[in-house]
Amino acid sequence: MKKYLRQQRVIEDDLDELNHVNNIHYIEWVMSMAKEHWQKEANEAIFNRYFWVLTDHHIQYKKPAFLNDQLSLETYVFKSSGAISERVVEIYHSDSKQLLAVSKTTWCLIDNQTKKPSRMTDEMAQLFVK
Repeated sequence: MKKYLRQQRVIEDDLDELNHVNNIHYIEWVMSMAKEHWQKEANEAIFNRYFWVLTDHHIQYKKPAFLNDQLSLETYVFKSSGAISERVVEIYHSDSKQLLAVSKTTWCLIDNQTKKPSRMTDEMAQLFVK
């Protein structure tokens, strides 16, 4: 599996009334990690032919993050079969290395012309899975 990594600093806008990261921001980070990984690995021909739709999302919050915490986010495609891919996003505290949240999402690959599910090509599997 090929991982995509990113650093994220917690800013004031990320906080909720309890002064820790609002759960909605974890979800936004999970979504942005999937998009960034797709944009980093896929080429223009693939972008023009396919897009992904989210079909299932699970997130487990383990520990809170606070203002100015530096976070390490990593994502990878855990499993892929046909038109369906399962992606994991793990969010760690950069200094302590503690896992703060883990998300498992299921995505369906859609053909841009037919708007129907499409099997992942061997080329795409090489980019994301193998």
